[in-house]
Amino acid sequence: MMFSFTKRSKGGPLLRRYQIFGAIVSISLCLLLIVLTGSPENTSAYLLVKTGFYCLIAMMVGFELDRNINKYPGVEATSSLLTAFAISFAMLLAILILGRLPYSRLLLFASYTLVALWSMAIHVATSRRRKLTIGVVPGGDHSFMLDVQSVHWIPLKSPDQDTTAVHAVTADLRVDLPPEWDRWLADCALSGIPVYHTKHLVESLTGMVRLEHLSENSFGTLAPVSAFMTFKHVADWFIAATALVLLTPLLLLLAIAIRLDSPGPAIFRQTRIGYRGEPFTVYKFRTMKSAILPTSALDAAKTQSDDTRITRIGAFLRRSRLDELPQIVNILKGEMSWIGPRPEARVLSEWYEGEIPFYRYRHIVRPGLTGWAQVNQGHVAEVDDVRYKLYFDFYYIKNYSPWIDILIALKTIQTILTGFGAK
Repeated sequence: MMFSFTKRSKGGPLLRRYQIFGAIVSISLCLLLIVLTGSPENTSAYLLVKTGFYCLIAMMVGFELDRNINKYPGVEATSSLLTAFAISFAMLLAILILGRLPYSRLLLFASYTLVALWSMAIHVATSRRRKLTIGVVPGGDHSFMLDVQSVHWIPLKSPDQDTTAVHAVTADLRVDLPPEWDRWLADCALSGIPVYHTKHLVESLTGMVRLEHLSENSFGTLAPVSAFMTFKHVADWFIAATALVLLTPLLLLLAIAIRLDSPGPAIFRQTRIGYRGEPFTVYKFRTMKSAILPTSALDAAKTQSDDTRITRIGAFLRRSRLDELPQIVNILKGEMSWIGPRPEARVLSEWYEGEIPFYRYRHIVRPGLTGWAQVNQGHVAEVDDVRYKLYFDFYYIKNYSPWIDILIALKTIQTILTGFGAK
């Protein structure tokens, strides 16, 4: 059997060089800024240099961890970067504390933040430009791969086929493959060639979980990890309480502007379906004219492109997502989280449940002020679009963790700056 698979892509090593160079520059900039701003911690140049050296070690350990953790391209590759640096810098902090070694806290935490952000930015930028070529082993269902335009798929006819131009291979591992293909895939793995399970690969590339059936998540249960859910609920409350205190002046100014712009209340209230399928009242800044009455409750719940009901200031609030800020109250009441599937109006939710199987499963976690579907797809209302939205929601639930929440938070900032998905 001819085995002619060689990895020709130099994107990996080149990407890593960019990441390491940028990370070193980030740590150096942090050190320089501390010195220039006259922080009390700059009293000892020796302390700063030592801390910078510690951070460089943690950075290299993080890159090495990422090289071993990162198995799939796409969303999981980004998440693995956050995981790797969180582990390496946490290990460094533990060593410094247990060893009672002096260090600059400001430099340590600033270095971690900038190193992680830089590495993620470089990864995202290079991933968009680089198109993977992946060989597809025959057998099983590969039809859903056609929607993924970021990959050049090459159907493999036989194990003897020349695959020198292929970066990796994928196979549907849920089916029994012929013995010759099993041996070929084993040779690929032994040679260090990435072998991906097709369904998992497409999930990582698209950030969506297809609704074939209500499958178990990575932890062997339909329910997300309760320990993280509890921690997240407590953290949500403290962050919301702090945000409410800090943002009260802004909230009052926006409320006054809304009242001056058009007749009606500043706050819009709507019944939506939340955690465990329970209805609750959501609070938002009013962005539509109160005088225009739609033909039905279902039409009232939908927001169309260039909706004529949207006010002048309402368009700005929607584009900047500032209309969502009153939901801080919902977070304080325990009805919502900062991050999770967006809650739908009750009438829309009942409509979707009648049209889409497993729609109610999205209520297994608290709804969020922002979510994975919002930063990837934007606002949608029609059933066909909501099906794709649900694919994103299921991916979030299946990969429920701090790392995907951090990723959503960063993407939300990008969304606010660009106005993506607003209607």
